[in-house]
Amino acid sequence: MFRRTATSTKGHSFLHVIKLVSPFVMVVVLQATIAGFSLEVMSSVRAYVAGEAMWSRSQKNAVYFLNLYLHSGEASQFTQYQASLAVPIGDEFARWALERDPIDVEAARIGFLQGGNHPDDVAGLIWLFRYFNRVSFLQEAIREWAATDPMLLELSVFGEVIRSEWENGPVQDASRLQFLSSRLSELNAQFTVHANRFSTVLGEGSRAIKLTLTGINIVTAVTLILLLIWHTRRLVLQRQAFEDALHAEKERLAWQASHDWLTGLSNRRAFEARLQSELDVAAAGSLGLILLDLDQFKNVNDSCGHLAGDHLLCQVSRLLQQDRQPHDLVARLGGDEFGLILPHCSPANTVDIAERLRRSLELFNFAWDDRCFAVSASIGVTCIADADTTLEGAMRRADAACYRAKEKGRNRVQVDGGRPDVVVVAARPREAARA
Repeated sequence: MFRRTATSTKGHSFLHVIKLVSPFVMVVVLQATIAGFSLEVMSSVRAYVAGEAMWSRSQKNAVYFLNLYLHSGEASQFTQYQASLAVPIGDEFARWALERDPIDVEAARIGFLQGGNHPDDVAGLIWLFRYFNRVSFLQEAIREWAATDPMLLELSVFGEVIRSEWENGPVQDASRLQFLSSRLSELNAQFTVHANRFSTVLGEGSRAIKLTLTGINIVTAVTLILLLIWHTRRLVLQRQAFEDALHAEKERLAWQASHDWLTGLSNRRAFEARLQSELDVAAAGSLGLILLDLDQFKNVNDSCGHLAGDHLLCQVSRLLQQDRQPHDLVARLGGDEFGLILPHCSPANTVDIAERLRRSLELFNFAWDDRCFAVSASIGVTCIADADTTLEGAMRRADAACYRAKEKGRNRVQVDGGRPDVVVVAARPREAARA
């Protein structure tokens, strides 16, 4: 009798716990389901936005390289054109596979991968297209996407026509060249119109989905709060921690995107962006541009290894930053190449700074283990006061001056534009000396 009563009590308690917990469990499951669905939808939409960016960039590259090939006939440029064109063509094949009846999932997967989409995003791209292609915003986006099919075909045919003409020799007819180049520009403009519409529609749809899903999540969150108030604080803290981590990660990635990981200096992309902004206002004052190549840097790498070379680059970076003005920019452009942007710096001051840098490097000794290396640099200098100077033109002038400095024996400053060389002959041998 007692055992029966105990068993009955345990069963009743278990049912009571189930009744108390079941609403919470249901809300949690609902919340988890909605959250998972939201993440999947937003991730898939984001994948389409990223794919559109890749599609647009590759399309523009295809037009760009084909235009270069039209004028130069270099096979490498035609190869780059084909590689760029393969991206939008891959996406096109994927869409055709998804529009078939029955759907060819494997062909769609191969097409999206050819289109440069991340493998982890491909499943979401196929899922969103299969089950939501009737949703208004996605339907309109697909329509804009499909409208570029004839243009892609024309661009592909265009490339073959131009290659066939080059097989018969350079195109000598200037009017023919002008016509072909103009048509390429028209194609690019048409592509851009549809790409912009595609991006705009996806953006609007993404915001609408976000609002809808946010509303649903808020309702379920409120229900969950009514069931368990104490759980609110933990959710808020978790969300805040996630946002802080995301913000910190964004800042870290932003810094990495504009800086050299080894030296901490600005990288080539940041250097060129800054140079372009300075060139845009070059008429406001003279702009000094210095390119610097370390001489015999390869000897350090070959003799002592890449770790020694990395240490040398870091020490040279610190040396280059000494006595710089707040508005000056020092960057590592790659390998042993560095660049300096000196806004509002007269030609004489620019050359003087370059010479001081050369002398500082010459006086600097790099020691590694039991070896000591002399360091020198070939420096190219150009001064820009013309507002019409382009980024490519400025870099080409400075690079040419740096190259002439190497040709003339290294360890010197070469000024662009016919200015006299500033040369200081080293007072000690350039070879490494053992300590």
